[in-house]
Amino acid sequence: MKSKYAKLMAIMLLIIFLTFGSAESYACTGVMIKTKDNNYIIGRTMEFAEDYIAHILIFVPRNYKYTGHTPSGRLGMAWQSKYAYVGFSPSTTMPLVDDGLNETGLYCGGFFHIGYAGYENITAKDYPPTISCLDVASWILSNFSSVAQVRRELPKIRVCAVKDPDMGYVPPLQYFVADKNGDAIIIEYLNGKLVISDNKANVITNSPTYGWHTENLRNFIALKPENSLPVTINGNEFADFSQGSGAIGLPGDFSSPSRFVRAAFLANTAYGGDNIDEGIGAIFHIMNHFDIPKGSVRGMMGSKAMNDTTQWTSASDLTNSRYFYHTYNDRRVHMIDLKKLDLNSKDVKSIKNIQAKGTVKDVSGDLK
Repeated sequence: MKSKYAKLMAIMLLIIFLTFGSAESYACTGVMIKTKDNNYIIGRTMEFAEDYIAHILIFVPRNYKYTGHTPSGRLGMAWQSKYAYVGFSPSTTMPLVDDGLNETGLYCGGFFHIGYAGYENITAKDYPPTISCLDVASWILSNFSSVAQVRRELPKIRVCAVKDPDMGYVPPLQYFVADKNGDAIIIEYLNGKLVISDNKANVITNSPTYGWHTENLRNFIALKPENSLPVTINGNEFADFSQGSGAIGLPGDFSSPSRFVRAAFLANTAYGGDNIDEGIGAIFHIMNHFDIPKGSVRGMMGSKAMNDTTQWTSASDLTNSRYFYHTYNDRRVHMIDLKKLDLNSKDVKSIKNIQAKGTVKDVSGDLK
């Protein structure tokens, strides 16, 4: 009897974890910056338990044929990619991405929205215009060149809940979309309804809702990059101890609300660089603030301990359609230039072993 009870409790705990999870089981952070010469760059981190999900990098060419997924397994909406794109795929069986950039400079990334994502309710009659939450990023990247187009066309389709075959559950997602003109939106599905919000803070993290996060910023409007000035009390001057006193109170933990505030502060105060190349360096420096070393964020999945790590960090050059990244095991920055690829290729291409150990450059000889 005890063993049956223990097994039932284990199953219930697993269901609770998969439904709501730890807020940090997918603790991703996205940031948008602007360079001095008016170019836009998106940076994002991908956090997940290091042994729970493996990403591969894929390139999807023009004219690739897709069919939307549905809960019943019946075919949803069919489409053919108008634009080629590159990005990270969490799937070993489907050419779908949760972060990517297309040939026109349109970016789309998916971010976990645990406890809040509620996709549209559909029936069989809704299937012709239906895609799944797994398909959204790839549908956007393969079809559109601007945020305005996405804003116009997204309400015309249905987005449903479908289990990811690799994860084993329905991923609760929200999406950040931006184009090379700096237009950006946040896409949420809340209680079965599509909600499209204008970009207000140039950042995105995870739960709760985007509206909650932007309201919460009002608690931190006193933060500033300038150092605090000395104050005088009873004729005695009290000065700050060091540089950075203007940002005292800036949250430093890895929770989603704290990361949102920290990301908003950095995205809107750090210098974006004079040009794209300086901007790429700037965005990686910003994203370093959200890098999670193994063991710093821990949780349990049933009886198994799970350690969140920053699996990879990407940067998207929206002007030149270049996609940059480094990984947990290799800190060298890698780059894919979409203009150098065969955009009309017949096949999807991939780089599978993205977590291969990086090499260390020995510069001892430079000191001889």
